[in-house]
Amino acid sequence: MNSLRRSLVAVVFLSALMLGAAGCTAMNGASDGSAGGGVQAGQDAGGAVDEKAPEAVDQDSAVVTTGRMLLTADDPLAAADAAAKIAIDAGGRVDARHDDAGGESAAAQAEVVLRIPADELEDARIALKKLGELAETSFSAEEVGATQRDLDARITTLRTSIARYTEWLGSAQKTSDLIELEQAISERQSELESLTAQKRDLDDRVAMATVTVTFTSVYVPQSTVPQTPLEAIAAGWSAFVGFWSAAGIALAFLLPWLVVIAAIVLVVLWLSRRRRRGMPAPQTPAPAEAMPWLAAREQDATAAPVVAGPAASDSAETEPPAQHDAPR
Repeated sequence: MNSLRRSLVAVVFLSALMLGAAGCTAMNGASDGSAGGGVQAGQDAGGAVDEKAPEAVDQDSAVVTTGRMLLTADDPLAAADAAAKIAIDAGGRVDARHDDAGGESAAAQAEVVLRIPADELEDARIALKKLGELAETSFSAEEVGATQRDLDARITTLRTSIARYTEWLGSAQKTSDLIELEQAISERQSELESLTAQKRDLDDRVAMATVTVTFTSVYVPQSTVPQTPLEAIAAGWSAFVGFWSAAGIALAFLLPWLVVIAAIVLVVLWLSRRRRRGMPAPQTPAPAEAMPWLAAREQDATAAPVVAGPAASDSAETEPPAQHDAPR
């Protein structure tokens, strides 16, 4: 009896072990199947994403194209008109234009800033090259997709924030809360307008390429040497007239200075003359009556006879000297 019970327990125990092993095997198979299905599904999904990835990248990318072209044309102004027509026919516009007709010392030149749709840029570029002889060209592309997406996200966030603050403003009870909410809404609204303007400008730059086209003519310097006698006479007359015209201009320029200098010279002369008039007259020498000794010397000089010859000398030796009366 005891041996029978032991046999039954052993059979039950073995049956339980077999059932547990079968359940584990089934569960492992199911899990393997589900895992395999998940991996296959993931591969299918990944393949589908990979097939659509280039399209998604194209949709998210944004490129700003700018270019510059330099062409030589016989008539730059007419070529600029044709370039503007090419841009307008392609659906673009002219943002700026500058014309210079040139002259004797410079060549004619015209410059136009064209905005051309990005899809029509290549065709427009080929058409522009036919307007003259291409001397220089350069084009560049800038990827701005990340900037564009960032602006979109910030604009969406600000609009959501403004809507939430506006809802709070309708249920606010305190004056301080109303003031704070209005201030917050105003700040966000200003920021939203700024971002919207940036986004609009960026979208326009992405949609329309900017191309600056410059047309110039070949400059031929004119000869200034006279070729005939009449041209020589005309050149000489022009030089003569130019010289005297320049002299007249210089005189007119210096006239105020000359007037001031002349006035100063006249004042100096007048002061000098007035000073001379105020000085005392020089003293004249005294007459002979005031100097008796000088008068007597002059009288002796005039009264003494001049005797020439030996007789005079003999008489001078024989005659005794005159005796003057002694003073009493």
